[in-house]
Amino acid sequence: MNLISWIFLILFFAAAGVGLLMALRAQKATVEASQAQAKAEADIKAERERLLEEAKREAQRVVERSAHDAESVRKESELKAKEQALQARQEAEKLLTERQKNLEKQEQRLQTKEEGLDKKTQQVDQKAKDLETLSEKRKAELERLEAQQAEAKQLVEAQAKRLEEIAGLTRDDAKKELISQLEYSAKMEAAKTVRRIEDEALEEANKKARWTIGAAIQRVASDVVAEQAVSSVQLPSDDLKGRIIGREGRNIRALEKATGCDLIVDDTPESIVVSSFDPIRREVARQAILKLLADGRIHPARIEEVVEKVKVDMDQHLKEIGEAACIELGFPDVHPKLHKLVGRLNYRTSYGQNVLEHTKEVARIAEYMAGEMGADARLARRAGLFHDIGKAIDREVEGTHIEIGMQLMQRYGEKEEVIHAMSCHHGDFEPRTVEAMLITAADALSAARPGARREMLETYVKRLEQLEGIANSYKGVQKSFAMQAGREIRILVDAGSVNDDQAYWLAKDVSRRIESEMQYPGQIKVTVMRELRAVEIAR
Repeated sequence: MNLISWIFLILFFAAAGVGLLMALRAQKATVEASQAQAKAEADIKAERERLLEEAKREAQRVVERSAHDAESVRKESELKAKEQALQARQEAEKLLTERQKNLEKQEQRLQTKEEGLDKKTQQVDQKAKDLETLSEKRKAELERLEAQQAEAKQLVEAQAKRLEEIAGLTRDDAKKELISQLEYSAKMEAAKTVRRIEDEALEEANKKARWTIGAAIQRVASDVVAEQAVSSVQLPSDDLKGRIIGREGRNIRALEKATGCDLIVDDTPESIVVSSFDPIRREVARQAILKLLADGRIHPARIEEVVEKVKVDMDQHLKEIGEAACIELGFPDVHPKLHKLVGRLNYRTSYGQNVLEHTKEVARIAEYMAGEMGADARLARRAGLFHDIGKAIDREVEGTHIEIGMQLMQRYGEKEEVIHAMSCHHGDFEPRTVEAMLITAADALSAARPGARREMLETYVKRLEQLEGIANSYKGVQKSFAMQAGREIRILVDAGSVNDDQAYWLAKDVSRRIESEMQYPGQIKVTVMRELRAVEIAR
């Protein structure tokens, strides 16, 4: 609001106040006597003048105050503007100073780099000069060397011709002779080195392995019984043969039908032969015949009755055998149905070896070796007990005995570690645990020790002849002998044509040929003996 507005506002309020006062006084004047009207008008006039004067003075004060405030604002604005201008100038000067400093630093760095580049350029020029000088020297030396090499070549050729004339050998012959001598020398040195390293590396290992395996085998050594595919039943007298045959052969036919075995009644005195490739059927037939002979009543109905009873008794007997074997090895927690399967192994042979005895032997060997190696001996013993369980029914079910065994053990709740260990003993699966490898080793040890497995005579003789033939095929061999049922070959060599290192290499070569050309259980020891005998007769 400007000054005039303020004045008019003040006048308005003053006029309003005057009007109000006049109204009041007019009201009072109506009450009072008319004689006071003139005095009142005079007073009102005086009051109006006074109020107007006061309003003028107030308007003057307002105008002066407004002018003073406007001057103060103007001065304050000018001061702030000057301060901001000064601050902006200071900041600009500061920024300019910093930029000048950065430019000076960059200029110094560039100058330093230029000086460094100048020095490097001088060094490169100097090195180029040095290289040029060196290259000229090398070139001169190379020319000198080429001349000397040509001269040396002529001298070598002249000496080679002279040597050929003196030795009576051509250069190629001499080279072959030299290579042969170097090869022989290197081979002998290699033989000595290999022999020393192998002796040092295998001395303790062989000693420990022999002791462990020998102790394991000795601890569980057992007699091996070779069973045949036939059983013989002794009779009190030959008269009973007729009763077993029966009228028109009805009794013997009933027996063969009920048992699934062939009965051979021949001229052998007081004996009947029971033939079957199933040992359990053969045993059932044998026991049934014995019961019939003891009872005296032999006819088809009685035969069927006795055979059925013997089968029931045989099942119980198999279960008892299996349970006894499991308890003997410390496993009373085996599933009852596995007891019968373990018992069936007692009537199963493998290469003439009783499978139940072989199973227990493998379990004990594996347990012993696991204990020596710090492995799980109980796990190894349990896997050894069940490693051939599939052979109990492999004639009745398709598949290998390992596959059948794995299925049986899974069905009857055996642990995966046991199943894996037993499944690897023929190399069908890759062993992942120490126990699995120990079962493989224990199975091989049990099967390969002398007397455990039978072979055909022709195969045995052929293997011995092949062993001796391999040994005799080498130069310097005088005689060779296959010993210990073909598990060792001893070779006698001529001491004059074979030295000690060659004898060592001969043993290596023969063992490699045996491994590559022959098939055999276990291992074959190759022993090369070199002996010098000087004989003279005193007359």
